[in-house]
This record gives sequence, structure tokens and C-alpha cells, in this order.
Amino acid sequence: MRVRLLLILLLTVALGCSCATRVDDSFTLYLVRHAEKQTVEDKDPGLTAAGIFRSEQLATWLQDKDIRKIWSSDYQRTRNTAGALVSRLGLELTLYDPRDLPVLADELLENRANALIVGHSNTTPELTRLLCQCDISEMDESEYDQLFVVSVLRGKTKVKILRQSLLFER
Repeated sequence: MRVRLLLILLLTVALGCSCATRVDDSFTLYLVRHAEKQTVEDKDPGLTAAGIFRSEQLATWLQDKDIRKIWSSDYQRTRNTAGALVSRLGLELTLYDPRDLPVLADELLENRANALIVGHSNTTPELTRLLCQCDISEMDESEYDQLFVVSVLRGKTKVKILRQSLLFER
């Protein structure tokens, strides 16, 4: 009787572990271009008032998405876009090199954690393509509204492209 009980207990623990592994295999990456930037003769402009407002709205929408890591290129506009969520969640901002997106894509997929990645009009679609191995259209320089949601579940990737303005409507 004790042996049977022990076997049942071991089987229950083993099944519980396999279920936990499956849950860990799913994660979501949220990729955005920085919010509206100032149009000044500066290589590293900050955000406009509209950009600051957009970053706050984005933080509100993402604050309950179990974000574990926040990535940004090392520019004022990307750091500031990520800053509202960094403050709300008490996370550290991790900088990445936008010239080496394959390395970032590999790291994001290896981390298996929900994350926000803030980039640029030329890097955000490219990084999304690397993550999903799918076709993603280029982003226009005037585009600030797209939010790429890359969901990974048991090794399969699904991409949704959302409009931030639609998410924030009340």
C-alpha cells in the first residue's frame, strides 16, 4: 500500500512539473517604436508632449502584462518611451545595440520572458521579422502608433499588429 501511495505521489509531482514547463514555454514580446520625438537639430532629441503622453498610455496598458524585462536602444527618445513603464514596474532598463538585432532576437527568445522592446522605425519591424521569421511591412518615419505583439507558445510564434490609439480609447 505504501509503495502504491509513493508511486501515485511521484507520478503527481512528475505531471505537475511537466505542466509547469509548458507554462514557462509561453511568453509575449511587445515591440514599439519610440513615441513622438522633438523635431530639433539634434542627433538625440527627446519626446514631445504627445510622445510623453503616449509613453504614459503605453505604460498603463502594459502594466498588468507581467513584463519582466524592458529593453531600449541608447537614445533619449527610446529610453524616455520606456521610462514610464520602468518607473511603474520598478525594473531596470536594459540597453541593446540596434546595429546587432540578431543577437537581441536570440537573447529575447532564450530569455522566455514577457518584455517590452523600444526601438526605431527601421529596427522595430526588422526585429519583429527576426523573432517570427515572417513578413512584416516597413514602418514609415511618421508612424508612432504600431505595437507589435509577438507571442511564443511551445516554440510557435504568432504576431499581432495593434494600433496604440485603439488600445487607449475609453
